[in-house]
Order: sequence, then C-alpha cells, then structure tokens
Amino acid sequence: MSSFIKGTMWLAGAIFLVKILGFVNRMIIARLIGEEGIGLYMAVFPAFILTVTAVQFGLPIAVTRSVAAAENDQQRKHILMSSLFFTLSLACIFTPLLCLLAPHLAETLFHDKRAVFPLYAIAPSIPIIAISSILRGYFQGMMNMKPAALSQLIEQVVRIALIIVSGRMLLPYGIEYAAAGAMAAASAGELASLLYLLGAFRPDWQKLRKWPGKRTNRRLTNELAETALPAVGSRLIGSGAWFLEPIVVVKSLAIAGLTAGAAMKEYGVLTGYALPLMFLPSFLTLALSSSLVPDISESFSKKKYSAIAWRINESIRFCFFSGGFAVIVLFLFSKPLMSIMYHTEKGADLIQLMAPFFLLYYCQGPLQAVLQALNLSRAAMMNSLFGNAVKLCVIFLFAKEPQFGITGAAIGIASSIVLVTLLHTASMLKAVPMKLQYGLYIKMMLLVVFTYLAMDAVTPFLYKPPVPHLLSGILSCFIMYVLGAAALGIFKKKDISTLLFWRS
Repeated sequence: MSSFIKGTMWLAGAIFLVKILGFVNRMIIARLIGEEGIGLYMAVFPAFILTVTAVQFGLPIAVTRSVAAAENDQQRKHILMSSLFFTLSLACIFTPLLCLLAPHLAETLFHDKRAVFPLYAIAPSIPIIAISSILRGYFQGMMNMKPAALSQLIEQVVRIALIIVSGRMLLPYGIEYAAAGAMAAASAGELASLLYLLGAFRPDWQKLRKWPGKRTNRRLTNELAETALPAVGSRLIGSGAWFLEPIVVVKSLAIAGLTAGAAMKEYGVLTGYALPLMFLPSFLTLALSSSLVPDISESFSKKKYSAIAWRINESIRFCFFSGGFAVIVLFLFSKPLMSIMYHTEKGADLIQLMAPFFLLYYCQGPLQAVLQALNLSRAAMMNSLFGNAVKLCVIFLFAKEPQFGITGAAIGIASSIVLVTLLHTASMLKAVPMKLQYGLYIKMMLLVVFTYLAMDAVTPFLYKPPVPHLLSGILSCFIMYVLGAAALGIFKKKDISTLLFWRS
C-alpha cells in the first residue's frame, strides 16, 4: 500500500474520531449552556479563527508543500525554523492585540458585553496553535500523518473532559462564564496537542539539528512566500467573512424585529446545531485534502500531468460517492438526528434546506487542495473572496426580511458553497489538461435521487421509536445506496482492493 493511501486512511480514521468528538463537544456545550450560550460561543469563535489565520499566515500549507519538495534535511531545517520564527513573531503581536480589543469587539460589534469573557479565555491558545500548526504541516509534508492525526484526537479528548468540569462549575455564575470555560478548555486541549507533537518531533529534530544550514536561503524563503501569501489571503477572506457573518446576521435579524438575545438564539441554532451536523461527514474529504497537497505537489514538480488528472478524477468520484450518501441521510433523518443529539428538532428545517448544496461542499476541500498544490493559491483566494462576498450580501438581503429570518443566513451559506466550488473547478481545469467525468456525475445524481425516492417509500414501514428508526433507516439507506452504485457501475470490485488511491 502506497504512502498516499496509508496517510489518507490514517487521517480519515483520526479525523472521523475528531469529528465525532468535536460533535460530542458541541452537544455537551449546547446542553450545558443552551441556545443563547451556544450562540454567544459561536459568535466569538470566528474572531478567534480570524486572529489564528493572521498568525499562521498561510505557513502550514506552505510548509507542507515545501517540505514535500525539499531535497535534503538542510532545506527542511531552514523551512521549519524560518516558519516557526515568523509565526511566533506574529503571535506575539496579535495575542495581546486581541486582548486589548476584546471589550470593543464585544460591545460594538457583537452588541453583547458578555462576549469579552470567552475572548479572554481563548487568547492564550494563539501562540500554541502557531507552533503546532507548523509542526503538523512538517509531518504532512513528510507524508507522516500519524502525529497530526493523534494530536487532534488528544486535543478533543482533553477539551471534552475539561468542558464537562468547567461548564458545570461556571454555569451558576452565568452563561458568559460557562462559554468562557468552554473556550479555556479549548486552550488546554491545544496545549496537550502541542506537547504530544513536540514529543513526536524529537527524533526528527535529532536529525535536523546536525545540519548547520545557511543563515538565509533566499530560494526556499521565496517558495514559502509564494505559497503562503495567497494561502493566507484565501484564509483571511474566509475567516474575515466568518467573523463578519454573526455581525451581519444579528444586525439583519434586528432589522427583522428580533432582540439581540433572540437573534443570538437563532444564530446558535444554525451554527451550533445544524452546521456541525452537516460538517460531520466531511472527515473523509478533509483527510483526502491533506494528503493531496504533498502528493500532487510531487507529481507537479515532476510534470506527471496524467497522474495528476487521474488523482483528481478519482478524488472527485470518491467525494461524490461518500457525500451523496451523507446528503441523503441528513435530508431524510434530520429530525430524529436533531432529537437524539440535542433533544430538540430546531434546525432540522435548515438542514433539509442546505443538505443538497453540501454535496458540492464535500468536493470543495479537495479542489482547493489541488489548487494549492499546483501553486494556484491566488486563484483559490479570489474564488473565496467572490463566494464570501456573495454570502454576506445574500444573508443581509434575506435575513432582514421577517418571512426569512435565519433561513436567509442558510440561503447565503448555500449560495457561497455553490459559487466557490464552481469557481475552484474552473480554475483547476485551466491549469490541468484533463476532462471531467460528466457521465459519472450524472450517474451519481441519479443514484442520489433513486436512493432518496426508495427510502422515502420505505421509511413509513420502519420502527417508530427514534433510535431504532434512525439506525434501521441509515442501514437500509446504505444497502440501497451501495446496490444502486454497483448497478450503475459507480462502485466497482477493484475499488475495494485499491481503495481508490493506488498510484497510477
């Protein structure tokens, strides 16, 4: 089995567990602090992500790409040390800046003074993430996915354990303190993850430290900058739009007649209940995205364009196949899933609205990874800019209307997914001489429609209690989906042995 397959499967398994644990984390937070508390938590979180994005400066993906193409340990040492120095320098600037601006952000932008406590609690994790993200990028560039995968598992386990303790201790003092406790637990989880990464990195450092290296290596520095600058631009656009999203949503809902507390509850239902459930199936495509960057970078440096085209087509096929099943399950079983997870059916209608569009979202990550591997991060950045601008405009236009409300925000997110995915595809086709398998995509759509109609007819005969109904429904859906894929020639016997990813 190739290193690409091993790395992808390691990441897929770990990201699946991380997603499950992350989902459990959200469930615990939601049940502890309620809709308004999760709304406060999710309103603050984008500001933190924006700061982290600025500190990382696109370097993790640049480190992965450069380490994969490096010729010796001397070059790898230069890449690692220069990246760590730069990102830590930024962390020393942005961490105190976030603390200084926290009261202003809470009062002026979020219109809720309570948001200052979660912002203070999450700030210490910024320099920790700065270091750990570079180390993860290094390991992924070396096609060693185990440390990156296990570190994320450790982070989630520590975070969940501390959230349960801190949430119960701080909730009597108010939801702002409970939300701050959840953020502090996240900081502790990041610290535990970094300690593990440092331990895993020690053998590599014993090799790297033997190389004295040059004080400067202009070529390697330029390569890092060429990848990092467009990558950070794309990330900053996405994080900036996410930062603006709760502000636009709250202001739009206020225009529609909702109070700040009610608007925060609505936003909590969307971002704390509905979206995490729809992001959960993306663990496979996230693993694929991480493995594609070094693999395609290597093929691109050797001008193996046929290998790149084959890998892209197989990746899209895999994304459509796995994503199609996820979309059907989300659409058909949104209410029992929400009832079991959160003890409420709120947000089920939002899931049904957005689920079909998330089929494109599950393909978006690998497409962006391909663009980054082909050194087209600038194109990815512009695509992200257009998509997020459209999202914010659509949210404002629809959410301020009383008949839409929070549904307008869901429409904006869905429109952004469609636009960015199509733009990524167009950018990729300009760079790679290849043909997409349109016939296969038509078969995929037929498979999704066939499985949905068949399940819609069968569902009334399943068990009525929520849990048996859900388990039997998903199992029946899976059987129909696989049989339909085999009948249409989408799923083949050779896929079992090759796992879709043997090197061509």
